[in-house]
Amino acid sequence: MKKRIKYFFTALLVFCFLLPATAQNMVDNKATQETKTLYRNLQLLQGKSILFGHQDDTAYGIAWTGEKGQSDVKKVAGDYPAVYGWDLGHIETGDSLNIDKVPFDRMCQLILEAYERGGVNTISWHLQNPHTGNSSWDVSSDKVVSSILPGGQKHTMYIQWLDNLAEFIRSLKTKDGISVPLLFRPFHEHTGSWFWWGKNLCSKDDYVALWHFTIEYLRDKKQLHNLIYVYSPDFVANKDDYFERYPSDSYVDILGLDLYHREGEVKAAEFISNVKRIMKMLNDYSKVSAKPYVFSETGSSELPMDDWFTNVLYKALTPNKPVYVLVWRNAYDIPGHYYAPYPGHPAGKDLKKFMELSDILFEGKLPNMYK
Repeated sequence: MKKRIKYFFTALLVFCFLLPATAQNMVDNKATQETKTLYRNLQLLQGKSILFGHQDDTAYGIAWTGEKGQSDVKKVAGDYPAVYGWDLGHIETGDSLNIDKVPFDRMCQLILEAYERGGVNTISWHLQNPHTGNSSWDVSSDKVVSSILPGGQKHTMYIQWLDNLAEFIRSLKTKDGISVPLLFRPFHEHTGSWFWWGKNLCSKDDYVALWHFTIEYLRDKKQLHNLIYVYSPDFVANKDDYFERYPSDSYVDILGLDLYHREGEVKAAEFISNVKRIMKMLNDYSKVSAKPYVFSETGSSELPMDDWFTNVLYKALTPNKPVYVLVWRNAYDIPGHYYAPYPGHPAGKDLKKFMELSDILFEGKLPNMYK
């Protein structure tokens, strides 16, 4: 009898562990089944595997743009990345091209193709400054965030921007009518002050209010139920800095970090140390909250270290493994602006070596993330 009871409770625990994500641990309790399942699978992979990602991977690369099936990562490593980053900057004003000159209709197709292959899509939003019409980097006023909140001078404009954003997200459906799940990373790197929503450009209360309003509008007013919400500060000195403007567990699904490695080998040890420290902090919080954590943006511009992926990045990510790491884009029109090797680059062999590590997942090694 004791053995039967023991087996029963063991089976019950396994069954509960394998259940799809529930309303209690997602921001959206009406999330689609595919979105819940993706979130649950990210939870299950947390600490075991690291998905490798690349911004705009199939949209363009070194010496090419808009060519079907192309990917610098695939050319070098033999497989597509597991995670695809996209940016919706300029969708707010109805432009046909995003901030990096990717046509939105093409981006839609590439997102669908990545999903159909089993990849994971994440989106950021470098939205324009609503006061000036200039870029996200226009920090000429500290009144922008307050002006787009309810009652603010630019609130009606912001509503229209959210409507335009929602229209694009709603269009991301398969032929069977399935809405593609997306990891949405709004108002990122707010611990710095290079964007108009940055730390020195708005109060803590206004930042949190903007986050709450944006999520509630997309989720409740626009009825978008295929979004997983990612909170991604830049460098922080400690836990208090990281959570100082945290919108609360009820408004965040995934904890993120944006942090780049600059100055090559000179700063490698410092970069590794900072990433390890922050990932340990996120790992500790994840154990309590059950929220996955990710390295949402990183990279070393022009890859001056041939062994950067195995001897810097991988060292920084162990033992506290984020569920994915995403390196920034390979611009086709800005010389020297690339973060993944392309054919002929000396870091290409190291990327392939990185891919072959047992706990690193590119697209071909992914389990089914949606079923």
